[in-house]
Amino acid sequence: MATGVLLVSFALFAGAAVAQRVVTVQSGPLIRTEGSHVTIWCNVTGYKEGVEQDFEWSMYLPTAPDREIRIVSTAQPNYAYSVYAQRVNSKDIYVERLSRDSAMLHITKVQAKDQGLFECYTPNTDGRYLGSYSARTNLTVIADSLTVSAPAQTLSKVEGDTLQLTCEVSRTTMQHTHLSVGWYLKAPDDASAPPQELLTLSKDFVLRSGGPYRQRMAAGDLRLDKTSATSYRLTIHKLQPVDQGLLYCQAAEWIQDADGSWFAMTRKQSDKTPLRIQPTDRDFSIQVSTERRSFTAGEPLELRCTIEAQNVPERFFSVSWVFSSSPVAVVGPSAVPVLGPDYMAREATGHMTVRKESPSVHLLKLQHLRPDDAGKYICRVTEREKTPTGDFIDRSKRSRNVQITVQPLKSNMTVLLSSNSSEVLEGNVMQLTCLVQSTTGLLSVVWQWTDKEGNEPAQRLASLDRDGTVRHSEAYRERSTYGEIRVERSRADTFLLSIYNVLPEDEGQYSCTATEWFQSGAEAELSWVQIGETSDTKMVTVKTVESSFMVSASSRTPSVTYGDSFDLLCLVKPRHNPRVPTSVTWRFMPAGTEASDEDEGEFKDLVTFTREGTLQWGEQLLGLGTRTTVDRSHSNTNFRLSVTRAGRREEGKYQCTAVLWRKNYDNSWSRVANRTSNLLGISVLQPDSKLQVQKKNQSLVNLEDSRVRINCSITSQTSPDSHHAVLWYVRRAAAGSEADELLLRIERSGALEYGTYADEERLRRRVQAERLSPRNYALTLNRAESGDSGTYYCLVEEWLSDPDGAWYRLSRDKSGFTEVLVRQPEARLQVEETESNVTVPESGSIRLGCNIPSQSSRYSRFSVSWYVERPEDDDDELSTVEEQECVFSIGHDAIFGNGNCSPREEAGPNSRLQFERSASDQYSLTIQGARPTDRGRYYCHVEEWLLNPRNAWYRLATNNSGFITVNVLQQESTVKSVVCANDALFYFVFFYPFPIFGILLIALLLVRFKSRNNSKSQEGKNGAPLLWIKEPHLSYSPTCLDPPALSLHPGSVD
Repeated sequence: MATGVLLVSFALFAGAAVAQRVVTVQSGPLIRTEGSHVTIWCNVTGYKEGVEQDFEWSMYLPTAPDREIRIVSTAQPNYAYSVYAQRVNSKDIYVERLSRDSAMLHITKVQAKDQGLFECYTPNTDGRYLGSYSARTNLTVIADSLTVSAPAQTLSKVEGDTLQLTCEVSRTTMQHTHLSVGWYLKAPDDASAPPQELLTLSKDFVLRSGGPYRQRMAAGDLRLDKTSATSYRLTIHKLQPVDQGLLYCQAAEWIQDADGSWFAMTRKQSDKTPLRIQPTDRDFSIQVSTERRSFTAGEPLELRCTIEAQNVPERFFSVSWVFSSSPVAVVGPSAVPVLGPDYMAREATGHMTVRKESPSVHLLKLQHLRPDDAGKYICRVTEREKTPTGDFIDRSKRSRNVQITVQPLKSNMTVLLSSNSSEVLEGNVMQLTCLVQSTTGLLSVVWQWTDKEGNEPAQRLASLDRDGTVRHSEAYRERSTYGEIRVERSRADTFLLSIYNVLPEDEGQYSCTATEWFQSGAEAELSWVQIGETSDTKMVTVKTVESSFMVSASSRTPSVTYGDSFDLLCLVKPRHNPRVPTSVTWRFMPAGTEASDEDEGEFKDLVTFTREGTLQWGEQLLGLGTRTTVDRSHSNTNFRLSVTRAGRREEGKYQCTAVLWRKNYDNSWSRVANRTSNLLGISVLQPDSKLQVQKKNQSLVNLEDSRVRINCSITSQTSPDSHHAVLWYVRRAAAGSEADELLLRIERSGALEYGTYADEERLRRRVQAERLSPRNYALTLNRAESGDSGTYYCLVEEWLSDPDGAWYRLSRDKSGFTEVLVRQPEARLQVEETESNVTVPESGSIRLGCNIPSQSSRYSRFSVSWYVERPEDDDDELSTVEEQECVFSIGHDAIFGNGNCSPREEAGPNSRLQFERSASDQYSLTIQGARPTDRGRYYCHVEEWLLNPRNAWYRLATNNSGFITVNVLQQESTVKSVVCANDALFYFVFFYPFPIFGILLIALLLVRFKSRNNSKSQEGKNGAPLLWIKEPHLSYSPTCLDPPALSLHPGSVD
């Protein structure tokens, strides 16, 4: 606590610029009893203004001081650990926010396991950390040992007596606590009223009283004494009626917290002691009241006797009614009346009532006054009281006389006859109301009828006697037996005549005659006397239903589109009458049916509403009977035929017919009239098309053998259920005509059908049609050819299904044009054009190169030819050209001589020409054995060939290389040149001698080896041979132009 005060003081000194957060919590230790309501407050200061702070409560058990147990948070709903989660969810533990920076933790019923160190933490809201963010306090939970008891008893005192009550209060708490003991009074009849404090001894041993009892405590009439260590006695002198109620003792155990404040750990009450106080004022008064004192015979009389006294419900009163000294009735404390002998019969018939309305009010009521009821009425009240000695005494009082006068009866009766309508439709209900007013006696009513002109004598319909008996006349008894004529009394002054299923012959004048009766004489000799008779007449007209029976048909939608709905309404007048029902039939004639003068025979029944309210379907069904609904209004005047998802079958003419029936009183039926409505023509049209295909024109340029893709997009359609058929057309650019050729067709079902153009141009294998989405289509040309160039577009057909399942084409729309140009690759052929001069000796080799640094396609193939330009004369310079000659040619198919020229010298084993292809773009030609005639200007001619999509080769480009000027030096003839020039001579001189020399040498060696073995005498002294012959060394090259060299090494000849 001191630390918190110092921190707050320091913060105030430093100023707002260096304010730091300080969290304070209620100082501990807090000692509370188990089961009590515990509160702990927590405040935070030094935070950024305007930000609402959150509070998080945790606790640490004494057995695990380092383990945090989360309890509740104002920011996180699921903050509590499982040990506290259930109590937090049930609001047994909750946080009450007192302000933006202050909150209070509530534990409604603290438990022993809640003992520990409680921590209040406030999350940072300032963006920086400065100060303290939590504070702790210790909570100690002790057992509740407070007991409060008082003897259970019920006390009854008399006003002015003395009352003493004792309360036992004890505790066994080890801590230093104080007790407060008080007495309270609670009203017995008002449970919601707060208890009234009588006298309390506070925890500071100060005696105080409640506001109303302060003066009585000062006068010494109210005391609280501590008679022993645990006993407290309440004494009340001079009891008053206000002291009556429930008395109980309440004690509280207080403990002083660390901050010096006192806290009530627990409060308990003793059992309540009922206290009843009898007032000393026993006097009472009586008053009899009535609305008036002059009556007419037959009117009701009400007399009320009111007892005015204190505490009437707790006292015992008997009330006696007396008329002209004759007892009428006696009502005792138990409220059970005892009637006089002259009034038992009247009470039994309900003409007299005696009852206790409240503890102080008693009622005497005579329903029908008689002249002999006139006289004086008295109310006598007797109270029975018990004395202190146990005896009973009676005290009686009587009221003043009440004089009642009863005048003889004179009939002032009036009769008013009315009807529900002056004109009733046949079959409806006619209701006549006879209102009889200003009556005092019983009534009887007679109903009569006569014709409209009143020429015929009146016929009696029915009568209602004064005892409620109804009697029908003979002429109307049969109809009344079937319930068509009913006579009743709805109220005391109202009589009804109801005629159901009115017939035309019920028209006429109706009269109601009322007679008033009064009963006179003694109970034993009663008689009825007629005191008046009055009547009234009413004219009622019956309108026949046939005269107003009409049928008409109407429709708001004479023209509908496929799939829409239409309603047909058949209006029948007049309104429906259950006794005169109508049967209505809807009829239909399909469109296209030939009928002369709209002959009804062509119409077929669709559905019939029978008079019983059932449905009967006819032989003609609309929409296979599944899309047709019928209904009718509650009044049965509107009959509707509804057709949903209309199609071709529902187009035609409609009409409704109605038949009027009358139900007789014997439940038989009679046909009254028949009506046919006007014709309704319904046209079912195709919906307006909303099909739109994208009209954007575009141009595409592609190379041969590439893929060409053309899109067809549907921007809008009539219905989400629309299907589409797509036709692809092409207008060839080469044809030069405006005729469009059908390439292919995609049916709405997805089937693909090729046009004649696809077969003619062999497009079946190269064309591909796709449906990318329900509204996007694409046409792809694979391995495009130059002949595919042209204008392409799509034609979209929109198809819809009618309600009968048949498909029809609604509309067509054409897309924009796509100009497609398929061209050959760009010629990029380049041949090295470097020029050079070459001089070779005669019989030497001439190498001619041909390099291709650039080509149009990596799939290109080349045809290479070498040409030579020779001079006119051998002595002329090369600048003068006589002719151009093809030297060598190889085609793009790698066949010699298949190029663009035919050389004179054909390739072969004996050819001087040697062709070499070191790479795909490097070629060379070698001329061996150069001759003087080979001189001239050489160049290579290159043709670039490509394979078109139809696998046919075509020439794309040609190019020539630079010139190579070749000079051949002539040589004179020598033996060497002669020999080398003649192959036969060359082999004879240089090849054939060697095998002959080899055979001779082998023979010589064999002879030598044999002679060496036969004689040793031929050896020298040192063993060396006399003659050593070494093989001659022969070296030659078959390609060399020089003769082979034969050499003998030293030692070959001795």
